[in-house]
Amino acid sequence: VQLQASGGGLVQAGDSLRLACAASGRSFSGYTVGWFRQAPGKEREFVASIRWSGTYPYYTDSVKGRFTISRDNARNTVDLQMNDLKPEDTAIYYCAARQGYGLMALPTAFSYWGQGTLVTVSS
Repeated sequence: VQLQASGGGLVQAGDSLRLACAASGRSFSGYTVGWFRQAPGKEREFVASIRWSGTYPYYTDSVKGRFTISRDNARNTVDLQMNDLKPEDTAIYYCAARQGYGLMALPTAFSYWGQGTLVTVSS
């Protein structure tokens, strides 16, 4: 199983970025894919998750209305569209996958992890 996150970069506050998580190595039917982030000196935190089918998106409160998680069938990715970025969104963003459904915001619930992509938002 391989998860590869991409799309990070340096942007200014108010800008947008689109992250992509490319999944390969097995069928992910029945899996949930999530995005987490880890800022310097802080614990890894849940951002959003979605079923591999593209249904049942969940978001942490701080990103609701600004971030959208979705499944791109053609590219076989789970994307995170991030709008109106704020300096506090600065972090390394990781995608992860776990078998099963239901909202699970703990990193330990996810078995597979990508390598992370850095998002830096300047004020």
